[in-house]
Amino acid sequence: MRRLLLVVLLSLCSSVFSISIEFESLYNIERASELPIVMPQGVGWESKAVFNPAAIVIDSTVYLLYRSEDWAGTGRWNGTSRIGLATSADGFEFSRRSDPLILPTESYEIPGGCEDPRIVKIDDTYILTYTGYDGGKARLCIAVSKDFEEWEKLGPVFKDDTWSKSGAIVPAKIDGKYFMYFGDSSIKLAYSTDLRNWTVFPRPVLEPRQGYFDSRLIEPGPTPIITEEGILLIYNSADFSTIYRPGAALFDISNPRKLIMRTDRFLAEPELIWEKQGQVPNVIFIEGAVVHEEKLILYYGAADTYIGAFVVDLSS
Repeated sequence: MRRLLLVVLLSLCSSVFSISIEFESLYNIERASELPIVMPQGVGWESKAVFNPAAIVIDSTVYLLYRSEDWAGTGRWNGTSRIGLATSADGFEFSRRSDPLILPTESYEIPGGCEDPRIVKIDDTYILTYTGYDGGKARLCIAVSKDFEEWEKLGPVFKDDTWSKSGAIVPAKIDGKYFMYFGDSSIKLAYSTDLRNWTVFPRPVLEPRQGYFDSRLIEPGPTPIITEEGILLIYNSADFSTIYRPGAALFDISNPRKLIMRTDRFLAEPELIWEKQGQVPNVIFIEGAVVHEEKLILYYGAADTYIGAFVVDLSS
């Protein structure tokens, strides 16, 4: 088995924390709980569903940014989405903020809302990618913040106004550029010097594979992890039975387009009743990843309704 040194760029004091782990050990992820760790609640903005969470560690606290839905949907969308915030000292027991962190305010976010966040900190800036959905078209968007309270929306990433989703930004600049994996059918790569103007490489860097668990579609999962041997990207996928399962790929740090290796088997699959039944059945969709207290914690949306967590023990 091939051994990786995961060099995870944590936001805490902008320090670099090195952890040794084997790539194959990703297959050993275990559920943190037989029950969801975050569930819908109340009668308001998060009453219908909470799912597809991003995560980041700030001052030893796990910040979970999750998509919520209310019951306002009619016609072509299920409900208005907002991005909520919950915090945890241990990564599993969360306290929720009472109001949303990010609300739909722009024409490209109304009435569908703000969906599916990913979060990263580079230098002194928190960068949030999310999907703005107007009820007909999805647009990959970016918002930035210095303090995690005040957020500036930079607008849709791509100026040609095409359908776009699922942006995961590499957590460090490479040759002075931001790099982002994105896409919801195959995975593409784009780069930018200012987060506002993006250039897309012409060919996908990762595509579905016939006869595998990822035969129908693939899209990026959480913020990638920079390792000694490359960029570790956990991705989500579906086959033609529409079962969503995660996989993983490793890209060259000096050439983020170059694939080094890829899992041949899925990392997990829907097994529990709340992963199999919900708004969209049979979905495990990982969007958050943190290293916390010698654990790699992977947060996922289950059946587009609940939030669960997987754990990889890094202590051995």
